[in-house]
Amino acid sequence: MPPHAPHSTHGPQVGIVVIGYDDAAHVTTAVRSALAQGPVVREVVAVDDCSTDGSAELLARLAATEPRLKVVRRRVNSGGCGSPRNTGLDRVTSPYVMFLDSDDVLPPGAVDALLAAATGADAEVAGGLCVRRELPGRRGLPGGRELPGRRDVPWQAPLYAAHAVFERPAQRPRLVHDTLCVNKLYRTDFLREHGIRFPEGRFLYEDFVFTARVLAAGPRLALIPDRVYVWHVRRAADRLSISLDRAGITNWQARTQASRLAYDILLGAGQKELAREARAKFLDHDLRVYARELGLHDTPYQRAWWAHTRAYLAEYDASDWAHNPAAPGRLIGRVVLASPEPRDLPRLRDLASRPARLLPPYTHTPDGIPVWSAALPEVQLEPLLTRPVRLLPLAVDAELRPRARTALLRLRLHELYGRVAQAGPEALEVEWRCRETGRATVPRTTAALTPSADGGVWSAETTVDWAAFGSPGGRGAGTWDMRLRVCFRGGAYREVTAHALTGAGPLRRRAVVGAGHAVVLVQPYATHSGALALRMAGGLRGVMSVIGGRLRRLLHCH
Repeated sequence: MPPHAPHSTHGPQVGIVVIGYDDAAHVTTAVRSALAQGPVVREVVAVDDCSTDGSAELLARLAATEPRLKVVRRRVNSGGCGSPRNTGLDRVTSPYVMFLDSDDVLPPGAVDALLAAATGADAEVAGGLCVRRELPGRRGLPGGRELPGRRDVPWQAPLYAAHAVFERPAQRPRLVHDTLCVNKLYRTDFLREHGIRFPEGRFLYEDFVFTARVLAAGPRLALIPDRVYVWHVRRAADRLSISLDRAGITNWQARTQASRLAYDILLGAGQKELAREARAKFLDHDLRVYARELGLHDTPYQRAWWAHTRAYLAEYDASDWAHNPAAPGRLIGRVVLASPEPRDLPRLRDLASRPARLLPPYTHTPDGIPVWSAALPEVQLEPLLTRPVRLLPLAVDAELRPRARTALLRLRLHELYGRVAQAGPEALEVEWRCRETGRATVPRTTAALTPSADGGVWSAETTVDWAAFGSPGGRGAGTWDMRLRVCFRGGAYREVTAHALTGAGPLRRRAVVGAGHAVVLVQPYATHSGALALRMAGGLRGVMSVIGGRLRRLLHCH
């Protein structure tokens, strides 16, 4: 249900700036979602960044039937998102303004919910929950509908768990983690009074800078738990969005540049706590995202990434590393600073995963101090000795051996500098969660842990019943992520994922017997973060789809 009634009690007070470039397939859907917010929207300013695919003409035809829609076409393409947003901001005449990208949508009631929060709290900025909607392949259905298989992932959900009002951003430093500009409503005169604009031209991650400028101005903020923005992520699109196109090192360089500028803006405004939190956000989020993907790139990229990251992290001071020193992002950063060349990339990938996994070997100095490795003894891991069990980067290996009707799942929990034995591991609870629906429909199983003779490993085995896996929504295909709960003595536990043991190569597909005695094609595989997951294709159509996809990839490679 919409967060508010469809007939707003507010007058027309909001202008929505929609930007797009060569996105004829989606731009009118975005604009219609803005107009559908109701009479609270006084105007929608659609800024076309000199498209060549007919987007401007589509918008002009829509404007002929909708008096609230204004279409502005830029004469020269800017190469980014900042300039068209500034163009739209200059045209807005409403007391409040929002931003919307051409490939995203506003859910029903979003503007009413934000405006009610802003006016009720007399806030210059109101923010709500954004969801990243992971969409399937590039093919679409008639009427512009997406193929089934989407997955909604909340963005910075803890910030929007409940209604809250803050007199100034410093009361909630974690606000700097939400770098999006699109899930917020701004008072227009506040932006203009403080000269808050986006970087011009081809400036990637312009949201980082804009958000820093907003927070640096010290607005009163109102946060709501309502869903106010749907961010569409189309990884299989013919043309990736700027943030998803991470094939070259320039993307990472642009991200560090934007992060540095955001820090300087906050520090220059005297917002020291927010500036420090901005650097913490870089370590905890940005660095981990790119470290997970580092092994997917070639050696020249890895060397360039490593050198650039070392140079950027060298700007950090002691206070930036002191807080929460055992956090995975800080450990990754310290390894990068300690080594002049890329090293231990598989280990760093697993440490960058969520939840983090620290794989063996576990090394000590002659004095018994835990360290990253014998080659990098300066990266000491003493904080792990006092970190709560529920936050330890525990490593569990998983090996899945499929058979016709069941599979044998073998699990091994590794010791971690004595912390595991100290906590007393008793069992592993295994859960399979459907990625498309987010639901855990397969019954959870529990396997007792047995210690090895030397106490360095605890082992468990359980059976996976293929008949328990239903096709999500009856569509005949799905991806399943395995989640584990390590249960310790006294009721303590830690939620983890398992490191997939793939041997010499990728795990093979196998035809098995699923629910209703149907033939199902199953492939265990390692995700980008190294975790064990399953791809399943049910029925002849599903099997042929998987085979067809494999053939297309082979042809593409050749």
